[in-house]
Amino acid sequence: MLLIRLAQVSLQVAAAPARNRKVDLLAGLFRDAAPEDVPVVIPYLAGRLPQGRLGIGWSQLGDPVAPAASATLTVAHTDAELTAIGALTGTGSRAARTERLRALLGAATADEQHFLRSLLLGELRQGALDAIAVDALARASGAAGAEVRRAVMLAGSLRDVAVVLLADGPEALARFRLTVGRPVHPMLAHTAATVGEAIDKLGGCVVEEKLDGIRVQVHRDATGVHAYTRTLDDITDRLPDVVAAVAGFPGERFILDGEVIALGPDGRPRPFQEIAGRVGSRRDVARAAAELPVLPVFFDVLAVDDEDLLDQPLTARHEALARLVPERMRVRRTVVPASQEGAADSDARAAAEAFSVATLERGHEGVIVKELTASYSAGRRGASWLKVKPVHTLDLLVLAAEWGSGRRTGKLSNLHLGARGPDGAPVMLGKTFKGLTDQLLAWQTERLLALSTGDDGHVVTVRPELVVEIAYDGLQRSTRYPAGVTLRFARVLRYREDKPAQEADTVATVLAGHS
Repeated sequence: MLLIRLAQVSLQVAAAPARNRKVDLLAGLFRDAAPEDVPVVIPYLAGRLPQGRLGIGWSQLGDPVAPAASATLTVAHTDAELTAIGALTGTGSRAARTERLRALLGAATADEQHFLRSLLLGELRQGALDAIAVDALARASGAAGAEVRRAVMLAGSLRDVAVVLLADGPEALARFRLTVGRPVHPMLAHTAATVGEAIDKLGGCVVEEKLDGIRVQVHRDATGVHAYTRTLDDITDRLPDVVAAVAGFPGERFILDGEVIALGPDGRPRPFQEIAGRVGSRRDVARAAAELPVLPVFFDVLAVDDEDLLDQPLTARHEALARLVPERMRVRRTVVPASQEGAADSDARAAAEAFSVATLERGHEGVIVKELTASYSAGRRGASWLKVKPVHTLDLLVLAAEWGSGRRTGKLSNLHLGARGPDGAPVMLGKTFKGLTDQLLAWQTERLLALSTGDDGHVVTVRPELVVEIAYDGLQRSTRYPAGVTLRFARVLRYREDKPAQEADTVATVLAGHS
């Protein structure tokens, strides 16, 4: 496939206002793609490089290169060149990368150059989101959309499913099964304002502690214990204490879902940033584990032996979890059974409210209310899980930051915040400089400069990749921002480096929370 075809479809998808049109455009592209092109086409459309970071920045792309008059570059050749550029290391490698990159751009037409520059700078936000690509794959192959989505969930990779599906047809989807040792994206929760509201929506349910830790999926089989993050990164070697704990559980093969937390001498949870620092540390893991021991606390089980439990009700999964995991490593919960009319029992409701209060008093951040009959919707934000926190919080994208003044001179301070719009592109909701400690100011300045796409001396624009958790008191109408609202008294709680940009909250979520 010629690169120009991919570049043109990318532009068309960006311009298409209707989701169905985007799906049609991508479906046509997938039908035309050769099997060997699919592993590259999929990540390129999502704005990702299969090779990861290549050490290419604006300084190497700023000087214009005369475009080619005609399109000759193929997708395969382009990706091979980028791989070769990324492999250049050592003395003189920067100059060598720049020279080879300019040669590649010189072989590209103007549209191809625009596409490549956007891809390399992380600015390719054309709305070709994974969900749209899944529907397009289904349309291109004749497979059922639900079956494609399930295969992607089980494979943990849209690219892997696309390769098999487009090469071998819908029947090949049956090859993708829940497998111990191959992580899947976790189920996520929507938001409810109060415990009572959540119970009213779900009926019979269980109310669980919402722990402020690192989400982990832990697999155990004959090869040992393996731990993965919510983004499917293998962090087994950083969690020897978790590995040791799970190694002592009964059973041979299983997949557990939970959180890693740390407790202080008083039994109260340690701050999230401490846990994130411990789990993120790759150096001297033994010392880090001794200084800050962590504890896994599990709330779900996805598979036991060769039995897939994803479609089992929550009650059945809880029973399986209790057989595997000691009580001290299971999340606290209280059950709210449904009456014959479907409404929750009043005494159970009162107990749930008291449980929520006690959870906050123990230092946890809230509760999650889960429907008792619900299956596990891996990789999706299911309506059967509702999180309840005592304050309004959002996970937003940092779009830009302003250089500070006075005590903050030389630091990036005032953050420009955005939620994801209907097409996936960020929509600005407001600004804040509150809640930033000196340590956090220094950290965010370094981190944001590494993501910079421009600096006019006042505002540094950045690639919208960094997720920050923001507390706020409510929304107010504002004609200044494109969503028509802004955040009241917004303040920074913490950065969520464990969350990818595509899991930041949407404008629809922001508005729905205050409707």
